[in-house]
Amino acid sequence: VQLVESGGGLVQAGGSLRLSCTTSGRAFSRYTMGWFHQAPGKEREFVAAISWSDSNTNYADSVKGRFTISRDNAKNTVYLQMNSLKPEDTAVYYCAADRDVDQPTSNKWNYHYWGQGTQVTVSS
Repeated sequence: VQLVESGGGLVQAGGSLRLSCTTSGRAFSRYTMGWFHQAPGKEREFVAAISWSDSNTNYADSVKGRFTISRDNAKNTVYLQMNSLKPEDTAVYYCAADRDVDQPTSNKWNYHYWGQGTQVTVSS
């Protein structure tokens, strides 16, 4: 299974970006999908997740009300719409797939497949 992120870039504080993650294979519709980010010198942290059966969502407190995760099973793609971006959102953003649990878990150890990441930089 391959995951490929896109949509990162440089944006001013208060701006928006939409990240996309396209997954190979036919089982995408049965994967819980998550987004994580990792800033330099920090651990990889949970951002958002969406389950496969009912698209139930879960968000980190730091992004609630600003970020929205969604999925299009016909396109094997999960999205992360990021609004009202802040400098502290600067990080490499990774998408991940969990093939076992149909819940939008925040636990990174539950995820089996990871993308290579896309850089998001928010200037002040």
